[in-house]
Amino acid sequence: MFLAILIRPSESKSQSPAQKELIIFHAGSLSVPIKQVAMEYEKRNPGTKIYLESAGSLVCARKVTELKKPCDIIASSDYFVINELLIPDYASWSIRFATNEIVIAYLEKSKYSEEINSDNWMDILQRKDVIYSRSDPDSDPCGYRTLFTFMLAEKYCKKPGLSEEMSSKDKDYIRPKEVDLVALLESNAIDYMFQYKSVAIQHGLKYIELPKEINLSDPSKNDIYSSVSTYVAGNKPGIKMKVTGDYINYSITVLNNAPQKEEAVNFLEFLLSPEGMKIFKSNGQEPLIPFNTEQFDKLPLQLLKYLPETNKK
Repeated sequence: MFLAILIRPSESKSQSPAQKELIIFHAGSLSVPIKQVAMEYEKRNPGTKIYLESAGSLVCARKVTELKKPCDIIASSDYFVINELLIPDYASWSIRFATNEIVIAYLEKSKYSEEINSDNWMDILQRKDVIYSRSDPDSDPCGYRTLFTFMLAEKYCKKPGLSEEMSSKDKDYIRPKEVDLVALLESNAIDYMFQYKSVAIQHGLKYIELPKEINLSDPSKNDIYSSVSTYVAGNKPGIKMKVTGDYINYSITVLNNAPQKEEAVNFLEFLLSPEGMKIFKSNGQEPLIPFNTEQFDKLPLQLLKYLPETNKK
């Protein structure tokens, strides 16, 4: 059972009968910027109320495919989730619009915080008195991206067995989505967490930046990233699907049967605009410029202006 909390960006005591209600399922790492975008959109469109529901991206997709929950927009931290689980039965297109990178986040009071750096992090984290956390690969792209980081680090640092050692330690501290890890860190339950850089910035955390060869941030290094892979829960119980390493790119779509399809497209038009992307950038979430898609010919006409013609096949 999934416990969801609906976040209402702005409440009003009375609601017009004609008011449009927009429902967005989104990756946990998008919580801060997408809430701010929603609040700004509501100010500009007083007849629209936006409800935000946060979960791991894989869980967001399964809420639609398995639980059949009504939804207008899905914003995923990995384009793979929408392309693999939602297209073509539940959505027809997706737009890649933002990027990120994997970091190791911590607090000043974390054990060995004055000692850890981008060269010795694997040695520090493997100490018995140090606890680190990561998100669940079956629920959240940050989870399987952390596994990719372990695999890539093993190759980059030439340390055979490193990936297995890292993934087998502190399994009791795995959580459904990346933002759940923040609470563990702030409550002193853990010392470190594998996290998106944007989330670390939004919560004022210290963080170690990792080499581009392992942090999944650089499209030019995709030949390195694609050398690793893992299996995660698929779109049916008991089915696994293969996920291959790729640079981090978030994507967004409007579902085929969206209750407020026209309004959903209007919201995306604002989110993808320079004003919307400015909000993302101010929260440490870098826009993916230029935006891109594999389904150019199926995009709503009003969104085509944000996509370069090179996307057209």
